[in-house]
Amino acid sequence: MSRSRQPPLVTGISPNEGIPWTKVTIRGENLGTGPTDLIGLTICGHNCLLTAEWMSASKIVCRVGQAKNDKGDIIVTTKSGGRGTSTVSFKLLKPEKIGILDQSAVWVDEMNYYDMRTDRNKGIPPLSLRPANPLGIEIEKCKLPQKNLEVLFHGMSADFTSENFSAAWYLIENHSNTSFEQLKMAVTNLKRQANKKSEGSLAYVKGGLSTFFEAQDALSAIHQKLEADGTEKVEGSMTQKLENVLNRASNTADTLFQEVLGRKDKADSTRNALNVLQRFKFLFNLPLNIKRNIQKGDYDVVINDYEKAKSLFGKTEVQVFKKYYAEVEAGIEDLRELLLKKLLETPSTLHDQKRYIRYLSDLHAPGDPAWQCIGAQHKWTLKLMQDCKEGHVKSLKGNPGPHSPMLDLDNDARPSVLGHLSQTASLKRGSSFQSGRDDTWRYKTPHRVAFVEKLTKLVLSQLPNFWKLWISYVNGSLFSETAEKSGQIERSKNVRQRQNDFKKMIQEVMHSLVKLIRGALLPFSLREGDGRQYGGWEVQAELSGQWLAHVIQTIRLTYESLTALEIPNDMLQIIQDLILDLRIRCIMVTLQHTAEEIKRLAEKEDWIVDNEGLTSLPCQFEQSIVHSLQSLKGVVDCKPGEASVFQQPKTQEEVCQLCISIMQVFIYCLEQLSTKPDADIDTTHLSVDVSSPDLFGSIHEDFGLTSEQRLLIVLSNCCYLERHTFLNIAEHFEKHNFQGIEKITQVSMASLKELDQRLFENYIELKADPIVGSLETGIYAGYFDWKDCLPPAGVRNYLKEALVNIIAVHAEVFTISKELVPRVLARVIEAVSEELSRLMQCVSSFSRNGALQARLEICALRDTVAIYLTPESRSSFKQALEALPQLASGADKNCLLKIPRYCCKWCLSPGPGGRQAKSS
Repeated sequence: MSRSRQPPLVTGISPNEGIPWTKVTIRGENLGTGPTDLIGLTICGHNCLLTAEWMSASKIVCRVGQAKNDKGDIIVTTKSGGRGTSTVSFKLLKPEKIGILDQSAVWVDEMNYYDMRTDRNKGIPPLSLRPANPLGIEIEKCKLPQKNLEVLFHGMSADFTSENFSAAWYLIENHSNTSFEQLKMAVTNLKRQANKKSEGSLAYVKGGLSTFFEAQDALSAIHQKLEADGTEKVEGSMTQKLENVLNRASNTADTLFQEVLGRKDKADSTRNALNVLQRFKFLFNLPLNIKRNIQKGDYDVVINDYEKAKSLFGKTEVQVFKKYYAEVEAGIEDLRELLLKKLLETPSTLHDQKRYIRYLSDLHAPGDPAWQCIGAQHKWTLKLMQDCKEGHVKSLKGNPGPHSPMLDLDNDARPSVLGHLSQTASLKRGSSFQSGRDDTWRYKTPHRVAFVEKLTKLVLSQLPNFWKLWISYVNGSLFSETAEKSGQIERSKNVRQRQNDFKKMIQEVMHSLVKLIRGALLPFSLREGDGRQYGGWEVQAELSGQWLAHVIQTIRLTYESLTALEIPNDMLQIIQDLILDLRIRCIMVTLQHTAEEIKRLAEKEDWIVDNEGLTSLPCQFEQSIVHSLQSLKGVVDCKPGEASVFQQPKTQEEVCQLCISIMQVFIYCLEQLSTKPDADIDTTHLSVDVSSPDLFGSIHEDFGLTSEQRLLIVLSNCCYLERHTFLNIAEHFEKHNFQGIEKITQVSMASLKELDQRLFENYIELKADPIVGSLETGIYAGYFDWKDCLPPAGVRNYLKEALVNIIAVHAEVFTISKELVPRVLARVIEAVSEELSRLMQCVSSFSRNGALQARLEICALRDTVAIYLTPESRSSFKQALEALPQLASGADKNCLLKIPRYCCKWCLSPGPGGRQAKSS
């Protein structure tokens, strides 16, 4: 048989799992051309064709039947396409036990109804079955757990046939999402049902009319037989006589023995009462014993007696026992209140808390005392933290003291954790370390640092017991075996909810701890609304970097202690964030403080020059930065679980700018020193290294420091900074994992070179301009004329004077730094040669003697300073010679050679700086 269509293909089913008789929608391709074309439908091996409803060629609706397989394919068979296939499967779930008010697609055996609330099977006749929907509107089941509703409506029931029926519970459970309009319709339905209540009996009779007819016939037959006998109302019948005799006999007996029987009954009652008192004296004495034992604190005895009395008389129907047992219950209720009050008192030890919780669990106290204790401990911890802050703030406002805002760690004694940071600094600061940590240390600690130490100590003293109490609550070790067996302690009742609540408590404590510390140390990081609660520190001074490092160490130890309690890391992440912010702030403050220290280095310049032409300033600068970086080593280094302080680009940029600013501050100090007026220079201690040659024998006796000498000293320091100090500092930055070192070095070097060049130009201007200015006046002194002059007999005095001035410059520079001599003299000679070339080029004409004189002087000057000539100065001398007339004959050359060059002889002769100049 050929098929004209493709086989059916099932590509989807909704829902894809369910219990038997669940209504499903099947979708796919080629599912038949019509209802008659569909000849087979199986789900999980069960034939569902009887419930199938063909909707279209791509949709079929049916109900899943009872199947043996838990999971299987959906197979559709049609006449036109034959047996199909499936790309999806259906999972068959086991049917749950269904209550009478629950919706179900499965037929429920109502003769054996299963009540989920009481967990018992109840046989209920069909006529007494409760309606599934008394309100007559659609039921929408609530997603709240049944146990939560039982706690919310304690002692009530959602069963509308129960005596303790709660309408609110029923509405929450079945109509939590129902609109108000639908609820109004439900009210109308209830009113309609009430109006038809009278008609219900008639309808019930109509439904069972034949049964009523049969009962009526039976009653009529009995009545007819009684009437036919006729003995029930005949006076004097045997039945009537027997009844009269028995009544008289009973009355006579009662009259004869009434007094005797009464005394007997009274004696028996007294005897029985005495026996009861003796037998049940435990119960009768128990109320008084309970009060006495409570006063003594023997709670274990009270609990044992109560358990015994409860097992014996808890369900008694004897009134006297009920009366005394009620007194026992009243005493036990007082004990519960007393124990609960003691449990919630703070402060309290963990041992006492566990003991009171165990007592309350044995006494079956209502609610959850253990959880109430956890909540009270949480509130107590938060209150202690807030009171700690308020106390320190009031102390700061009431008695700030000279050291309260901030302790200057450079001038005062320090704690042991910080005491070794600066012992190798200068001698001025080293004297403060002679005395150890004395009794005045606490008064010298800043209030905010003392607050952080006390706050963390407080948290570490409270939180471990708080955490252990929770662990004991979760694992059940708080409760006795008797309480667990009694069924009163349901630890698993709301475990997940309790865990979430406790997590919120821990997070609240951590947030409060972090915000209080931020309010004291990082107030700018708090939200606007948190400033009043967690801030309030009216201090102007910023904590120093050393104190911030001390605080970071304290918080790190706190974090390690909390981690040791096995508190989850996600709850402690906020502390890690605080540590990171404090580390960044510590770095910023330390670098800013370093910049301030370096700014004051100019005041410490002693102008004592060593044999390399350096003062102590570059070394002090480098030591200051190294000291700061060493103090930051513990802050920059990452502890386990901590992030790098330089992970954020913004932090990298800020730290880089601060480092650049430190370098530029020192460069500015050098510039200020170079331009400082002479009156501001303290030269009483100025000296020169005895190992450095003195070209002038000795400077003035009072050793006054000129501005030119200061320029030379600063220039010498600049050269050393460029070659050594800045490179060493870059290595220290790299050693301590700072970022952007290349940028720091480049910007600092550029600023230093700019200052060096500017100071060098100023010095050249001070020294070269007088020499250059004296050339023109010296050349034309005495109305000298190149056109009319005597034959040359040697160099003139102006040239000798210029050479003496150059030698003086040489001596001054060599005294400060011999490395600067070539650079300075080369530039001075460039200026002199350029001016000499200009003057020669300005002469209109030379006589023969004038040309010889000019050539003699130019060559004498050039040969004398030949060691310091540069390409520029050589070019200037060449241009000057080219401006002169050429020698006409060999006689002129011989004449020039015969002229003694007294300038050169004078330069080689002994004198102030002469021999040193020649040797150089």
